[in-house]
Amino acid sequence: MTDAPARLVVEADGGSRGNPGHAGYGALVRDPDTGRILVEKAAYIGKASNNVAEYSGLVSGLELAREINPTASVHVKMDSKLVVEQMSGRWQIKHADMRILAAKARKVLDPRRVSYEWIPRERNKDADRLSNEAMDAGMAGVEWKPRAQAAPMAAIEPDPAPTAPRPAGRLHHVEVWTGDLAGSRESLGWLLERLGFPQRESWRDGTSYGSDDFYVVLESGPDLAAGHHERRCPGVNHLAFHAGSRADVDLLVRRAASHGWSLLFPDKHPYAGGAGHYAAYLENAEGFEVELVAR
Repeated sequence: MTDAPARLVVEADGGSRGNPGHAGYGALVRDPDTGRILVEKAAYIGKASNNVAEYSGLVSGLELAREINPTASVHVKMDSKLVVEQMSGRWQIKHADMRILAAKARKVLDPRRVSYEWIPRERNKDADRLSNEAMDAGMAGVEWKPRAQAAPMAAIEPDPAPTAPRPAGRLHHVEVWTGDLAGSRESLGWLLERLGFPQRESWRDGTSYGSDDFYVVLESGPDLAAGHHERRCPGVNHLAFHAGSRADVDLLVRRAASHGWSLLFPDKHPYAGGAGHYAAYLENAEGFEVELVAR
């Protein structure tokens, strides 16, 4: 494309639950000038090792970049030290499967136009999210689908003019205090990301998920009083989220079981909220409840 960026950034990741086990990869292409994700892809690849999944993500990311602009210079960012060092030529590739994939990656684009950088996992969260979505979908026996189709290059335009201020009364954020921050990140954080609330900020005593318009904070720390959460006591009982179609809700329930969630009111599911109200009620180990509502 004549208007395609001359420089592109590829971010890729892969994972395996069992190593070898159920494996998948995620890859995306980003415009380095705007930071915008131009296209993303994820796929389940069956039983494989972490390294094979990571290499598969690299190959897919380079192929995506080639589709956007086959003559662009490409900078690859991955949290796999092994792949980065091997593709940079500093480490030998001993495993046969990885040699095949490395050779395939070098054929996608001219290696002289591709550079590699290792980044810590927390800076590779978009590709990591995609690879986990691929594994979740594959293990559930469904096809991975992107949250939203990336806009074609021709549709990329400058940001629109500022809009009028939002009316007062909208929720700004919700703050959840937890006695088990690591557990909450694994359960609540995982669920929030799958509901469209990407990790926003992270610090020693907390993590936020969402955007400037609305976000959810999980926080712990020295000011937290002793005791445990009890949703049936006076106070907030649970958080409820729109979760897509009925099939989307069902898939989330299946996936949530491996992230610390259990189904509430199983004898009435999925109509525990009443006839015609299709929803899932989940509870994590700390007693926090969420409701996933189908449209």
